[in-house]
Amino acid sequence: MPLSCPLCHSNQVVLFHQDKKRHYYRCDCCQLVSVPATEYVTEQAEKAVYDLHDNDCADAGYRRFLGRTWQPLAERLSVDKRGLDYGCGEGAVLSLMAQEQGYQVANYDLFYHPNKQVLACQYDFVTMTEVIEHIADAKKMWQQLDSLLVAGGTLAIMTKMALDKEAFARWHYINDPTHINFYSIATFEWLAKQMNWQLEVIANDVVFFSKP
Repeated sequence: MPLSCPLCHSNQVVLFHQDKKRHYYRCDCCQLVSVPATEYVTEQAEKAVYDLHDNDCADAGYRRFLGRTWQPLAERLSVDKRGLDYGCGEGAVLSLMAQEQGYQVANYDLFYHPNKQVLACQYDFVTMTEVIEHIADAKKMWQQLDSLLVAGGTLAIMTKMALDKEAFARWHYINDPTHINFYSIATFEWLAKQMNWQLEVIANDVVFFSKP
C-alpha cells in the first residue's frame, strides 16, 4: 500500500530522513513529517516510556516549562473560562497550576486520565503540551479539537518544531520512539487555513490557534 500523510491523507509523501531505527517522510501538501505506522512502538512500550516521566507539581523546573504555554494563555483569559488539558499526563500539572489561579480545567489522557466523558463537552480553551507529536491519527485529532472548542475558543499547543533537512538529521527530538508526527510552522499555517483558524506563534515551540 502506498504511504499517505496522517494529517491531510495526501499520497505526495517523500523520504525526508532515515536513521538506523526509522524512516521519516514529509508531505509535499501540508509539510508534516511522519514515521510510517509499521515503525510505531507498541502501546505497551509507549506507556513504558511515559511511565519514566517524573512530572511532579512540586517540580519548579517543570512548572516553568509548562508556564511557557500556560502564562501567555492565562493573560488573555477571564477566570470564568473553562478549559481542557488534553494529554495531561499522570500528574496533570498544568490543570493544577490553572486551578491555583481560579480556572476550571478538566483532564484527559489516554493512559492516565481516560475519562472520555470530558471529550463530549466543549471548552473555551484546550491545552496540549508535548502531545501532538505522539498522536498517530493526526487528521482525526484536529477534527476532534475543532469539536472541543467553542466559537471564539483558543487552542494552545506546545511541541518542538521541525526545521530543514540538515537540522532534522541532528535533532534529538526524533530519538524518542513515541514521537511519530513532527510539525513545523508551515504545517501550522496549512492547518490554520484549512480549519479557518487564526494562528499566533508565541515562542519557538508554542503556538496558539483562535477559532472564529
